[in-house]
Amino acid sequence: MHLFFSRLLFYKIFLLTFTLFGCTRVKSSTSVTKALPQDPFIQVYFNYSQSSQYQEEYRPRKRYGDNLEQQIINTIIEAKSSVDLAVQELRLPKIAEALVDKHKAGVKVRVILENKYNHSWDKSDSSNNSINHSQKNTNDIHKLSVREKVKYQDWKFFTDVNKDGLISLEELKKKDALVILRNANIPILDDTADGSKGSGLMHHKIIIVDNRITIVSSANFTMSGIHGDLGKAESLGNANNLLKIDSPKLASFFKEEFNLMWGDGVGKKLDSRFGIQKPPRKTQTITLGKNKIILKFSPISPTLPWLQTSNGLIGKTLNNGKKTIDMALFVFSEQRLANILEKRHLNKVKIRALIEKDFAYRFYSEGLDMMGIAYSQKCRYEPDNQPWNQPINTVGVPVLSKGDLLHHKFSVIDGKKVITGSHNWSDAANYKNDETLLIIENPVVAAHYIREFERLYKNSRRGIPPKVEEKIKLQNKQCPKITTSTKQKDIGLINPNTATLEELISLPGVGKKLAKQIILTRQQKPFTSVADLERVSGIGSKMRYKIGSRITFDSNNDLSIKN
Repeated sequence: MHLFFSRLLFYKIFLLTFTLFGCTRVKSSTSVTKALPQDPFIQVYFNYSQSSQYQEEYRPRKRYGDNLEQQIINTIIEAKSSVDLAVQELRLPKIAEALVDKHKAGVKVRVILENKYNHSWDKSDSSNNSINHSQKNTNDIHKLSVREKVKYQDWKFFTDVNKDGLISLEELKKKDALVILRNANIPILDDTADGSKGSGLMHHKIIIVDNRITIVSSANFTMSGIHGDLGKAESLGNANNLLKIDSPKLASFFKEEFNLMWGDGVGKKLDSRFGIQKPPRKTQTITLGKNKIILKFSPISPTLPWLQTSNGLIGKTLNNGKKTIDMALFVFSEQRLANILEKRHLNKVKIRALIEKDFAYRFYSEGLDMMGIAYSQKCRYEPDNQPWNQPINTVGVPVLSKGDLLHHKFSVIDGKKVITGSHNWSDAANYKNDETLLIIENPVVAAHYIREFERLYKNSRRGIPPKVEEKIKLQNKQCPKITTSTKQKDIGLINPNTATLEELISLPGVGKKLAKQIILTRQQKPFTSVADLERVSGIGSKMRYKIGSRITFDSNNDLSIKN
């Protein structure tokens, strides 16, 4: 109860702060930037935009930014026949209410979530009139991870409207988005609907309305994903973008992806398909007005060539950069993309990168490569680690309010081409998660992303932080002989039927003993696919996923990407 009264006191101070300062900060001022023109078919929105303002629904605050939640709601309101929504996490009750209204009006509504978030934080019996969460869920709360405990406390703070320490059924019905949907009998499923324990992540953030309008976002539909943490007066939410695209043809591709995951819905056929269980989906290219759009869904089998994957498509797009490449990324851990960027850098392409601070300086971050430094884990570098010989000082982290994250996954190439969607630049996004990757070529659309990048870049910390420099110095003292692998640039893709012992050892997680076992196994019978490597004692599905992107069965072992 002590925690509850502390939060109650904080909430009162929080409201007073907003009353005195929060609402007046924007009230008397005008927008700091002029709104950019929107393409008639593709509208772009940012929750940190400096060219618009809105009054938050859940906090007494007027702030700069596009109201992404309202854009979602407005699009749902337009629906006349169907709304298909697939998002990792949905916690905003106003979106749930809009879906319920359409459902009651006879519109077909379907919802897909990530299984980790397909639950209400309430575990009560609905026959109770109220639930004392400070007592009832103590055991459950102790089992939660630190991150989940924070999410639970935020949910409780948000749902307990009268701050009496009890979550009444009326409060649940009004504030809990999943309770609102379930009470209306809206069908919901997640990535366990195929009978599995779930895919890597059901990471889409998409809505398809009437087989015509598609919303694609980097944002989860939560307070922190769009507006900001409720109990933090200065929080503006994770930096995110949202696209609203008017194209029946494009919507049909998203509908196909949605239907693969949906299967027979909440029936019992277990015919839903998530993650790697989905059949290969071709890269789709369409022309929409003045836009050229390339669409790719993840994941893809690691048995297929890397160039056929979403990361391969990103690499091909980056490799075509002639003048500038700007990136705003939540995480950047794909070595091949860093190698391609290094080649572009050596060809005089100006490169700038912003990475979320929680991931920018981890040992696997390619931002470190770009700055020419290496950071080990337990005196071992990441496999194929490759710090740039000519590092750049235009890599950094944005300065955001405490708790807010850079959640974008976009890049702008030559001021006219945009890479965006839910797809992080990582192996997990490529080979495990359900993801959307869009590449849009149109200077009108690109201008919006350029403005967002410049805003973030202007207020960023670039270069190697002193703390990281100190860690590297300490690392060099503690690890005089850091184990490193053969550089990927030098060896390219590996053909397990012809590779030398040294080349096999360069594969992620493959040591000398396992490399010898691979050679012995191939002598008995050559490998025909990455899956075939499981004939080797010591290689299971997990190891196969790790090394799949480095394997080829072609005689040409060249990693470079042709234009």
